[in-house]
Amino acid sequence: GGYGFPGHTEFLAHLTGSENSAMAFVAASLRIVLLSTHVPLAEAIGLVKRDRIIRTLNLAHRELRRWGIERPRLAVAALNPHGAEGGLFGIEEAAEMVPAIEACHGVDDVNVRGPFPADTIFLRASRGEFDAVIACYHDQAMIPVKCLSFGEAVNVTLGLPFIRTSVDHGTAFDIAGKGLAEHSSMVAAIKLAAELSTSAGESSRAVEV
Repeated sequence: GGYGFPGHTEFLAHLTGSENSAMAFVAASLRIVLLSTHVPLAEAIGLVKRDRIIRTLNLAHRELRRWGIERPRLAVAALNPHGAEGGLFGIEEAAEMVPAIEACHGVDDVNVRGPFPADTIFLRASRGEFDAVIACYHDQAMIPVKCLSFGEAVNVTLGLPFIRTSVDHGTAFDIAGKGLAEHSSMVAAIKLAAELSTSAGESSRAVEV
């Protein structure tokens, strides 16, 4: 018994038969797409694989085009410190990330760069250098989102046959019924859903998805 999914991202993907979906967060100056969702960190590291990165990059590219960004500028955040320093601090960048990025350049014409050290790439994206960053795991994405826009960011599920947005925080059952809940993220989620429905409708005539 019980709920056999870690979150709504996986649950809705299952219900709709969506084979390639992803959790994303949209803030005022930052968009982040996650390679994995609510899994232990040790498991998340094991999911940093070439094929998964390619699928996520293609999904992010396609969805951002549907949102009206004609040629999305994507960046990939490194997993290891300083981008692994040429293999000194890890192999995932050279073994998995670089081949994935090169594959997207060669076949799918995805405008992607990286991997970049995670301690600076989110700042660069927030200043307008990139349209979205691919993050390796949950907290790598959530720390910059919540530092920059907590309470005003929006959770978006990519890859579904409909637009789905949500708040940028958990259920907070501990304050339920106390009149303490902050509604700003819910308002932002509703507004973004309306905006995306408009941009997706306009771009669907020009973008094959």
